[in-house]
Amino acid sequence: MARILITSALPYINGIKHLGNLVGSQLPADLYARFQRGRGNEVMFICATDEHGTPAELAAAKAGKPVAEYCAEMHEVQAGLAAGYRLSFDHFGRSSSQRNHALTQHFAGRLADAGLISEVSEKQVYSNADGRFLPDRYIEGTCPNCGYDKARGDQCENCTKQLDPTDLINPRSAISGSTDLEVRETKHLFLRQSAMRDELNTWIDSKTDWPILTTSIAKKWLNDGDGLQDRGITRDLDWGIPVKKGDQDWPGMEGKVFYVWFDAPIEYIAATAEWADANGLDEDAWLRWWRTDKGADDVRYVEFMGKDNVPFHTLSFPSTILGSGEPWKLVDYIKSFNYLNYDGGQFSTSQGRGVFMDQALSILPADYWRWWLLSHAPESSDSEFTWENFQASVNKDLADVLGNFVSRITKFCRSKFGEAVPEGTYGAAEEALIAEITPRIRAYEANMEAMEVRKSATELRAIWVAGNEYLQSAAPWSTFKEDPAKAAAQVRLGLNLIRLYAVLSAPFIPDASAVMLEAMKTDDTAWPDDVAAALDVLKPGHAFTVPEVMFRKIADEERADWQQKFAGVRA
Repeated sequence: MARILITSALPYINGIKHLGNLVGSQLPADLYARFQRGRGNEVMFICATDEHGTPAELAAAKAGKPVAEYCAEMHEVQAGLAAGYRLSFDHFGRSSSQRNHALTQHFAGRLADAGLISEVSEKQVYSNADGRFLPDRYIEGTCPNCGYDKARGDQCENCTKQLDPTDLINPRSAISGSTDLEVRETKHLFLRQSAMRDELNTWIDSKTDWPILTTSIAKKWLNDGDGLQDRGITRDLDWGIPVKKGDQDWPGMEGKVFYVWFDAPIEYIAATAEWADANGLDEDAWLRWWRTDKGADDVRYVEFMGKDNVPFHTLSFPSTILGSGEPWKLVDYIKSFNYLNYDGGQFSTSQGRGVFMDQALSILPADYWRWWLLSHAPESSDSEFTWENFQASVNKDLADVLGNFVSRITKFCRSKFGEAVPEGTYGAAEEALIAEITPRIRAYEANMEAMEVRKSATELRAIWVAGNEYLQSAAPWSTFKEDPAKAAAQVRLGLNLIRLYAVLSAPFIPDASAVMLEAMKTDDTAWPDDVAAALDVLKPGHAFTVPEVMFRKIADEERADWQQKFAGVRA
C-alpha cells in the first residue's frame, strides 16, 4: 500500500471562487485522491483557506466586519462549498491557525540562523489617497514585458513574469484607483532565494517526470534576466502572522507580519497538524507525512495548482524547506494547470466575471459540473467554458451514455426477470466485451496514475460507451422472445457493469457512483484488477432496485436562460 500526500493550492478567503479556480487545483486534486483511495492506498488530502494579506483586510472592510470575524465566516462558506462539490479533504484548515503561526515563525528562525534572511531597507509605494503602504499585488499598471494593462506589482497574471511595483508603467492603487502614489522607505526581511539557486536548479533538473508547463515556468524564473531574485517575506499590515524568530521577538520588525506568500504554503504542513489535533492524535501522526526522520521518506507528495502559483511552489516554498536544514518532505510532483476561460473572456474573481461555485450548484448538482470541468481540464493549454459545450457534454456523456445504460438494463430486468440478478452463462459476446474493456480499464488506470485528467475522462467515457454498444447489439429485449436464458445472461452482465461503472466513475462523479451502488445493493467497491471477476461480483439472485433518473438533460430553453443570467458579471 502506497502512502500519498496531496495538497491543493489554497483558495483566497476574499469571496466565493469561480469554476476556473475549482478546476485549477481543488477538483483535480480530489479526483486523484479518490482514485488513490479506490486503489487501496493511504491518502492524506490537505487544503485550507489562505487568510492573510491585503485581500482579506479589504474584503472584511467592504463587508463592515473585523477581519478575523470575516475570515471565520468565509472559511465556513468555502468549506460548505467544498462539501457541495464533494471535495474529499482529510482536513480543510486555515492559514490563520495557531499551528501555522508557530510553524511559520519556526521556519523564519531556522532560515535566519542559516543566514538566508537579510534585512533590507527598501522603498515601498505609499498611497496618499488610501493612507497606507500598498502591498505589491495592490498596485496595478501595465506590464513592461508583455503590455498587459492589469499587471500586479508582484507578478503579471498574463505572462507570469515576476515584477516589482516600480517596474509597472502608469501604476495606480488597486484599492482606490488613485495615481497619487509616492515612494517611502521602510525595512523588510528578504528570503535569500538567490543563494539557493544552484541547489534549486539541481533539484528541479532531477524532476524529469514533471509536466512541461511546471518545469518551463520554474526554469524561466530561475534563469531569465538576472536569475532568481531574493523575495520579500514581510509586510506593513495589521492582519497576519507577527514577525518572530521562533518564539523570540525580531528587533526592528515590530508591527510587521509575514508576507502571505511565505506563510501560505507552510499551512500545508500546519493543516496536517490541525488534522491530527482535530482527531485527538499525537505529533507523530502528522510528522509521519512531513518529516523524513519520522517516516515520510516513503511518502509520495503531489501538489495541484494553477500555473500562476508554480513559481512559489517550485522556488520559494522549496527554498524555505531546504533552507531550514531540517528533514522536511519536499514535493515529488507538481501538477499545474492553464486557465479556464469563460464564454469568450476570462474568469475573474476580482472583476466578478463568470460562473461562481455557489451559482453553479444552485442550478445543477455537483456531478454535472465535476464531469464537465474535469473532462475539459485546461492541461496542455487554456480551455474555455461555453454553455453550448456544457449542455452537449451533459446530455451526451451523462444522460445519453451512462444514465441511459443504467435505466435501460434495470428497467428491462425488472419487467422480465424481477428485481434480482437472473441466472445465465456468459457467451462469446460477453467475453468479447470483457476483452474490449480490459485494456481500456488498464489505460484509464495509467492515465489516472499519471494525472492525465482529460485522457482519463476520455477512457472512462469509452468504457461507458462500450457497455451501451454491447447492450444495443445484444438487444436482450429481442433475444428474450427467442432465448430467455441468453437474454438473462446479457442482463446479468449489464447489472454487473453498473457496479463496475460505479467503481470506475467514483473519482469523477461520486454522487452518481453512490446511486449506482445503492441501486445494486452492494458496498463492494473493489478495484477491477481482474475484469472478468469484477463482472461476476453480483451473483444470480442478488437483489437490486431501479434508480431514479440519474442525469436529466439540459433543455435549450434552460441553457439560453442560464447563458443570459450569467452573462459575465457577478452581482
